[in-house]
Amino acid sequence: QVQLIESGGGLVHAGGSLRLSCAATGGTISMYTLAWFRQAPAKEREFVVGVSWVGARIISDSVKGRFTISRDEPQNTLYLQMNSLKTEDTAVYYCAGVRTTRIPTTQNEYQTWGRGTQVTVSS
Repeated sequence: QVQLIESGGGLVHAGGSLRLSCAATGGTISMYTLAWFRQAPAKEREFVVGVSWVGARIISDSVKGRFTISRDEPQNTLYLQMNSLKTEDTAVYYCAGVRTTRIPTTQNEYQTWGRGTQVTVSS
C-alpha cells in the first residue's frame, strides 16, 4: 500500500491561510479514500475532511466553509487548503488513506497514515 508524507504546516496568524500537501509514494492513490485528521494537544485525533476516489466529500462542521480538500491524481497528491484559520485549528494534521468507496470518519478504519505536520495559529 502507499506511504503518505505531509508537508506545508507552519505558523500563521489568525485569519490567515495555509495549504497542506500529502504526497503518496509506493503506489497510486486511485481507488483510495483520502482524509485529513488532526490532533490538538491533550485531545483525541479527529476527522476533518475526506474525499473518495470518485470525488465525494465529507467535511466536519468545525471547518465547513473554510477548508477545502482536493486530490491530484497525476501528481499522486492530496491537498488541504485552509482559509480563515482560527487559534482552535492549531494541531498536528495527518493524512490517511484506505481502499474503499466510502469515506470513513473514524481513524481505525484507515490503513495508512502520514507522520503529521504541525499547524500553529497565533492570535
